[in-house]
Amino acid sequence: MDNRSVKIKNLVKTYVDDRGRPTFTAVKDINLEINDGEFMVLVGPSGCGKSTTLRMVAGLEKITSGTIEIGDKVVNQVKPKDRGIAMVFQNYALYPHMTIYNNMAFGLKLAKKDKGFIQNSVSRAAKALGLEKMLDRKPQALSGGQRQRVALGRAIVREPKVFLFDEPLSNLDAKMRVQMRAEISRLHEQLDATMIYVTHDQIEAMTMGDRICVMRDGLIMQTADPLTLYRQPANVFVASFIGSPPMNLLRGTVQRGDGGLVFNEGAGPNSVKIPLRGEIATRAERYVDKPVYFGIRPEHLSNEAMDQMHVPLNSTVDIAEPMGSESLVYLQAGNGNMIARISGEHIFRHGDTANVYLNLSKAHLFDAETEEVIR
Repeated sequence: MDNRSVKIKNLVKTYVDDRGRPTFTAVKDINLEINDGEFMVLVGPSGCGKSTTLRMVAGLEKITSGTIEIGDKVVNQVKPKDRGIAMVFQNYALYPHMTIYNNMAFGLKLAKKDKGFIQNSVSRAAKALGLEKMLDRKPQALSGGQRQRVALGRAIVREPKVFLFDEPLSNLDAKMRVQMRAEISRLHEQLDATMIYVTHDQIEAMTMGDRICVMRDGLIMQTADPLTLYRQPANVFVASFIGSPPMNLLRGTVQRGDGGLVFNEGAGPNSVKIPLRGEIATRAERYVDKPVYFGIRPEHLSNEAMDQMHVPLNSTVDIAEPMGSESLVYLQAGNGNMIARISGEHIFRHGDTANVYLNLSKAHLFDAETEEVIR
């Protein structure tokens, strides 16, 4: 079998004005390897460079500097049609005057494949995607989810080395997005294909990717499997971007007291003071009297102390969102706000004193100047 890995080395994309003067660098010297058969997700906010990177892999965007290898071949100067890739866009890009069959078969006809081969390829893809009974219809007769399946089918029949997805689900409603996420993940398992998937939705990224590359301002912030990103974020940006709701972050200093180290949010009688114990106290030793961020995820605040690593947080309830088996509780704590995800059925009212505990074994400290995690 051909090598279907993708290697991105020192990739830069700088846009220039009509006089050739640089105006904006969208991608800044990134390095990334996507393994053969891997599902890699590029995620980040709008303007972070993820779609530009994907378009350079596809050959739709000219590279300023760096190299892209698909398989064992540098493809910088190779035309898109000869790169062995298939791309699925968010707008489906179907031909409205053609039937679903002809839309799916179009690329194979251009490649001058014989009629029997085309028929077998389209039939197999249509069966895998549940489109067998729709092949005589035209795109306008299909729902958004069905059209996206057709776009997937058109990509599948080409048997590319690499599938590229550019926010393919953003035009679908919430229910259909969930369904199509499962569909694409199932296809990845079935085809054992290399896939690069761009999205701004971190839930999509977490549920689909073998690994996730988190981007910001044209730079890679961290690349890891979903659980590593969740448990061990490399910096404040990844900590706040991955997770829903995002990680609570308090800025303050580490101080030494009679009972040991304490995170102190700041001045004022109501400022949050958190005693540091165990591993997080060991990590804090180098940061006494230095500015840090204390981070903890909403699900690591609970309404009971399980052990000595759970410490109380003085707070009051601002807003509560009961969700049946759990509640999202927005707390006023010290000089800011925190969110707690409290399991069980509870009634919280505005202004109530909240009896919540922070699980220090799940907490993080970040250097306030570099915003890198303190290990």
